[in-house]
Amino acid sequence: MDMKSISLKTISSSSRRIFLRNAFACAGGYCIYTLLPRDSYGADSSIRNYNLSVSIDALTEDPELLDIICDAGITDVWLACFFHGSWGHSIEDILAWKKRIEQKGLRLHNITIPLGHPTFTEQTPDYTANVPVTNWKGGVRPDGKTYHGVSLHPPATQANVDAVTKIKSTDPGIIFLDDDFRLAPAPSDIGGCFCDEHKAKFLKKHGYSPQQWEELLNDVKERKLTPVVRSWVSDTCDELTGCFRAQQKAAAPEAELGIMVMYLGCEKAGIRLADYKDVPFRVGELMFEDKSFEPVKGKTNELFSSLFHRRFVQPESAYSETTAWPPDKLSANNMAAKLAVTTISDVRNTMFMSGVRPFPRTHWSTLGPAMKKQRELHEHVAGHKLAGPFKHYWGEHSRWVGDANPYSLFLAMGIPFEVTDQPSKDGWTFLSDWDAEAVAEGKLKSAGTTLVYKPGLKTKPDSGREIAEELKDLFQFKKSVLPQIPNVPYVEEDVPMVCAWYPSAKSVLLWNLTYEKQEVTLRYKDERQKHILAPLDTVRAEI
Repeated sequence: MDMKSISLKTISSSSRRIFLRNAFACAGGYCIYTLLPRDSYGADSSIRNYNLSVSIDALTEDPELLDIICDAGITDVWLACFFHGSWGHSIEDILAWKKRIEQKGLRLHNITIPLGHPTFTEQTPDYTANVPVTNWKGGVRPDGKTYHGVSLHPPATQANVDAVTKIKSTDPGIIFLDDDFRLAPAPSDIGGCFCDEHKAKFLKKHGYSPQQWEELLNDVKERKLTPVVRSWVSDTCDELTGCFRAQQKAAAPEAELGIMVMYLGCEKAGIRLADYKDVPFRVGELMFEDKSFEPVKGKTNELFSSLFHRRFVQPESAYSETTAWPPDKLSANNMAAKLAVTTISDVRNTMFMSGVRPFPRTHWSTLGPAMKKQRELHEHVAGHKLAGPFKHYWGEHSRWVGDANPYSLFLAMGIPFEVTDQPSKDGWTFLSDWDAEAVAEGKLKSAGTTLVYKPGLKTKPDSGREIAEELKDLFQFKKSVLPQIPNVPYVEEDVPMVCAWYPSAKSVLLWNLTYEKQEVTLRYKDERQKHILAPLDTVRAEI
C-alpha cells in the first residue's frame, strides 16, 4: 500500500499519531487493517461502524460469540475492567483478550465505570461487576435522601486517573467513561451532591448565606433557573469537567478519552456539553427494553435525545448508546429498529451494549442484515443536513432545570424537521414545558417561529399554539399546516411516520414507527410516490 495515498486530514491529532504508529508497525506483522484511513481511531473507512461493548465474562462463557459478531459485521470490541474503584479484571486479562480479539480481525478498546451507576441501596446493580458500591462516599439529593454512585468525592478522581494510566498501556485507542459519568441519579434530576461538604464549599465560594442555601433547595424543587441555581449547576459542571480533564491528561498521548452521555444528559447533570465537543461522545438513549421502546413516543423521545446531542459533536466522533437492559428484554426487531435513530441523526458509530450479560446470541441473525441495510442508507445522507418546517429545540431552561420529557411526538407526523439551537425565524418550534414557561416569563423569545406548547402550563406564553402531545391532536394540526408548506415533502396519510428530509442529498428517509405494514404516499410538490414499509422499517426516497 502506498502510504502517500492515505489522507490524514480528518484524523485528530492523537488519532493521527496512533495511526502512524500502527501503520509503521505493520511491517513487523501488525494487523493490516490498521492501515485503513479513519476519522477516529477504531472507525474504518466506511460511513457507519458497528461496535460491541461486552464483558470478559460473556466472552469466556460463550467461546463462539466472537465469530458470531464478526459474521454480523461488528468491527470493534470494547471491554471493561475498572468499576467505580475496583478492578473487575486485570490488565493482563485485557491484554490476553486483546490478542484473541485482534486475531479475529477486530479492534479492541476500553470503557470504565468511573463513578458507579446510581443506586439507593448498598446492593451492587446486576449490570456491573460484582464489586462493592460503597468504595467512596455517597451522594445526597436536595431532599436529603442518600445514594451511591454519580457523586464526586475524593479519592474518586485520583483513582480514575490511576486507572486510566494503567489502561492506556493496553493501547486502547479510545477509552470511554461510561454513562454514570454524571452527577445526577436520573435524567430529570438537577444534580450535584447536596452533602454538608459541598454545601460549605458552595456557600464559601459565592459568599452566600444559609438563607440562600434554603432558597437553592426550594428553587431546585420548583425548577426555577434563578441566579443561585445557575451558580450551583455551573459549579457542578466545573467539578465533573475537572474530573474529566484530569483523566484526559492521564490518557494522553496514548489514548483519547470519551464520554458516554445519558438520555438528554446536559448541564443539570453536571455535563456542560460544550466541554466535550472535541472528544468521542456517546449520545444518550433510554428505551432499553420493549415496554419503553414500543410506544410511538418512546421512539420519538429516543430520536429527540440523539438529535439534541448531535448539536455538540461531529458525526465522526459520535457513538450511539444502543443498549438492551435487561439483556433479553429488548427484542431483536426493536433493537434493529433503533439503528434508524443513529442513521437519521448521522451518528457514525453504533455501540451495542448490555452490561455484564450479553443479549441473546440469536439477536445477531436479525441485527446483521439490519446493520448492512442501515449502513447503505447512511451512505446516502451522511454529512447532509436535516431540513424542515418543524423545529427540534431543547433550550437552556430544559438543559439547566427542566425534566426529561421533551415535546417529541411531532417527529412522528410525517413532516420534515430540523434541529435548532435557538428559536428559529420560521416554521413551528415545539417546546418543553420549561422552555415554554421561559417564553411566558420573557426569558426566551421567538425570532419569528410559531411556538407550540402543551396544555397545563402554570403560565402560558402570550403567543403561539397550545396543542396536546397526542397523535390525534397533532394530525389535526397537520391538516392546517400542509397548505403553508407547498415546497416541502411530507407523508399524506395520518400514520406515525418519521419523515427526515436531506435536501442536498435529494433524499428522504421514512421510518415506520408502527408494528404493522404501512403503505404511504410521499408527496413533494406535484409528485406522489407510493412506499410500502414493513413494521419498523426504514426506506429511502429520492426526490
